[in-house]
Amino acid sequence: MDSERTGGASTTVDAENLAFDVFARACPSRGTLEHVTGKWGGLILGALHDGTFRFNELRRRVDGVSEKMLSQTLHALERDGLVHREAQPTNPPRVDYRLTPLGSAVAERLLALIHLVEDRMPEVLTAQERYDTTRVGSGEAAARDAGRAVVAGRGGR
Repeated sequence: MDSERTGGASTTVDAENLAFDVFARACPSRGTLEHVTGKWGGLILGALHDGTFRFNELRRRVDGVSEKMLSQTLHALERDGLVHREAQPTNPPRVDYRLTPLGSAVAERLLALIHLVEDRMPEVLTAQERYDTTRVGSGEAAARDAGRAVVAGRGGR
């Protein structure tokens, strides 16, 4: 049993008898949670909740994701059993991605969080403004704004 929890030599895992604890360092649920809640994982799962997508369709839907990150994230989500990849034997090859039933359940919960954040953005922006305003006196905001100006100056070159 300990080898199952720690990834030892055992090749079969009786997952129903394991107690998973995402707060434990060695728990395998931590990696899956990271895949789901990472920047691209959450967005990809949310996009796939709308239906089946080909790679480039999904890349356009998840604005800003690189081919490399999309590919890596899809592989991780497929390995976790959240995404199904279906390669069709056509010329050129066609690969479709869709959520598995588990992926759909996870995506629904993620979308609830996404919609909550989107709906409450006015409050978030107000809180950010209030935070930034109160930090001006301590010099934090001035230093941060100066850093932004330097970065913005480099971007134009």
